[in-house]
Formats: sequence, C-alpha cells, structure tokens
Amino acid sequence: MPTVAFHTLGCKVNHYETEAIWQLFQKENYEKVDFESTSDVYVINTCTVTNTGDKKSRQVIRRAIRKNPDAVICVTGCYAQTSPAEVMAIPGVDIVVGTQDRTKMLGYIEEFKQKREPINGVGNIMKSRVYEELDVPAFTDRTRASLKIQEGCNNFCTFCIIPWARGLMRSRDPKEVIKQAEQLVAAGYKEIVLTGIHTGGYGEDLKEYSLARLLKDLEQVEGLKRIRISSIEASQLTDEVIEVIDRSEKVVRHLHIPLQSGSNTVLKRMRRKYTMEFFGERLDRLKEVLPGLAVTSDVIVGFPGETEEEFQETYDFIAKHKFSELHVFPYSKRTGTPAARMEDQVAEEVKNARVHSLIELSNQLAKEYASRFEGEVLEMIPEEQDKENQGVYIGYTDNYLKVKVQATEDMIGKLVKVKITKAGYPFNTGEFVRILDEPVKQVVNS
Repeated sequence: MPTVAFHTLGCKVNHYETEAIWQLFQKENYEKVDFESTSDVYVINTCTVTNTGDKKSRQVIRRAIRKNPDAVICVTGCYAQTSPAEVMAIPGVDIVVGTQDRTKMLGYIEEFKQKREPINGVGNIMKSRVYEELDVPAFTDRTRASLKIQEGCNNFCTFCIIPWARGLMRSRDPKEVIKQAEQLVAAGYKEIVLTGIHTGGYGEDLKEYSLARLLKDLEQVEGLKRIRISSIEASQLTDEVIEVIDRSEKVVRHLHIPLQSGSNTVLKRMRRKYTMEFFGERLDRLKEVLPGLAVTSDVIVGFPGETEEEFQETYDFIAKHKFSELHVFPYSKRTGTPAARMEDQVAEEVKNARVHSLIELSNQLAKEYASRFEGEVLEMIPEEQDKENQGVYIGYTDNYLKVKVQATEDMIGKLVKVKITKAGYPFNTGEFVRILDEPVKQVVNS
C-alpha cells in the first residue's frame, strides 16, 4: 500500500484543503503516515502570507526531501501559487500545484513516476471564476468541522498578497454547502465553522443569494447545533445579516471582525474599505441586538507611517468597544505588496513596544469579558483532554470562552451545559451540569 505524508503551513483554509487532498489519496488506497516518517509521497501545503511563510515553506520542503530522497515531493498552496519557479528550483521538488487543480495531483504523481520529469501544474489564478469543489466529509480532528464556503478576495489591501495567491472572490454553490453540512452532521459533528479566504463575502458573486440566505438555509439542517462564522468584515455585517444572527438558534454569540487599525488615516493607507465611525456603529448595533456577544479581532501594529497618535487612536478604539480578544501582529513587509515599498517603515523596537501594549490590553479585556459570565451556565463542546490533569477536558463555549471542566472521554464532541465557577484567561473553570444531547431522565415511581 503506497504511503502519503502531509504537512500544512498557514491558515485554517489550508488545513481544510489538506483534509480534502487526503480524501483524494484515500480513494486511491493510500495509507497516511506521520510527516516525520519515511513515506512514498510527501505533500507540503504552503503559506505565503508573510516572507517568513515562504521561508518556513522552503524549510519544510527540504526536510521532506532529506527524509526520503526517492519519494515524490508535491508542493501545493499559496507559496506554490505565487512563486512556482522558486519552488521548482529547489532540487528534489517533483510536482507543483497551486491553489487550484488539486484534483489533478494524483494524475501528476502517476505521470511523474513514468516520465521522471518535474511537473509544474500552476495556472493563472486570476482567470479562475468558478469555485473548485473539494469534499471533506469528515476530519481527523473530531470536534469542530470547518466548512469552506468561498475562495479568493477582491479587496487588494496594500499589505496583503492573498488575492495573488487565491484569486478573486468566488462562492461555493449553496446546494453543495448544505450537502456538505448534512454530511458533517451525519459524521457526528455538532459545530460547523464556516470558513474561506474572505468568508463574509459569500454570495457577493451570486445572483439572488447571499450570506444571510445561506445562514437561514443552514438553520434548517437537522442535528446541527452550532454555526460559527470564522471571520467577517464590518461592511459585510448588513442589517439583514445581523437580523438573521439575532433570530438564529444556531449561529453562536461570537464574531471575528478584523479591525487591522483603529485610525482612519492608517486604514486609508491600508486601503481598507471602512472608517472607524462605520466600524463602531456596526459594533454598537451588534451588541444592542446580541447582548453578551464576543467580538474578537485582528490588529496590525506599526504599519508604515503609523505615528504615536495613530497608534493611540487604535488603542482607544479597542478599549472603548471592549473586544473580547485580539490577535496582534507587528507589521511585516510582504515582498510584492504596495506597503512593502512605502516610505516611513516603523522601527522594530517601536513595533514591539506597541504589540506588547495591545497584548496587555487584550488580556485585560479578555478577563473582563469572561468575568461577566462567572456563575452562569453556558453550553460547551469538550474537545480534548487537559495535558496536566487527567479527567479534565478543554473546550469552547458558544461565545468562545475556553473552559476546563471535569468530564469523561465519551463527552468529547458532545454539547454539554457547564457552570462557569471561576472566570479567567486564557482558561475558565467550569462545573459539569448535564449533557444536552441526551433526554433528561424521567424518574418513574414503580
């Protein structure tokens, strides 16, 4: 039985696509082995979001070649898409496929075995107008399933290479999304995370269909308990979407809304398509409709030209709107993007100081948010056992609080009610109340 080993760099979408590629290999009777062992085929799914992503991708490719010089080395993903020649130039790379035509990979492997000539299968992603179907009926990870609903992005922010790696916005056929959701529920998943490159843009390229419609249709999927949107832009939080979330029994009380900066002048240089006033108004509207909503966000610190005042504006905006957690990134130059060529690059030590001050704020806000739920009973799905304490399991509540609770192995992946006994960050302590999936036992007097 031929073996295949995978290594995924980068984002959730890449992890999703690796699972999809594994499904293709499985159909051809391949056995999956650990990346650190010797395998007949190695598939490296690369990332290119930063220059470091490129570098790490190259390191992993070389590691696979050293493991087994006779193996077939396939490189796919974003770095393969943007720099196929660079990847092909690494001695030992046999097949390069970008962010489309993944289904051709197995054919290329057979062709390579016969001809022993490297194959470059990377095409022009900017010409792609149709979503490429890749099925993932089940995941190696048992608790949360990702469901990819769209591909590409039309925004061209000045710091970002992704449109060149992923192409323009294209939505998955709603019928396929629903079918996949039903498959995942049938495989035992209670929670589905809607994911994509620009997830909230779903439906912008479809006639008579939208993200709001999709959420309504997913609401009807029997047995699905939770729908989480992996990320959504403020501009995509239309009144209609907010109303659907408000009425929904399944969409969780957690939204990830990328901010990037809280200063209008920086946002303009980033070519982000909103103002702080607009962003703030959407947050107020959301919190009015959905009390207790957790809003997490991404922030880039030290974007070219960011002044002390501009940074302070960002800090104040975040403090005022009480995000529940932030992912803070120091700006890093991405070759090939307009921002990398801008004057006024910010010094590393200034960036680091700003990152630290925002992380401190984030930790404080996260604790504040969690403390609102101390003593409350919330729903969570236990995902994994705590490494230090046997009998303790970790999972997320619907509003994205990470909870440790005394539980048993068989509760993994089930929806349970827990009482938050001690709020904290990064972990809250909870007390098991009951499993939700099971009927409440009736006491019958005999």
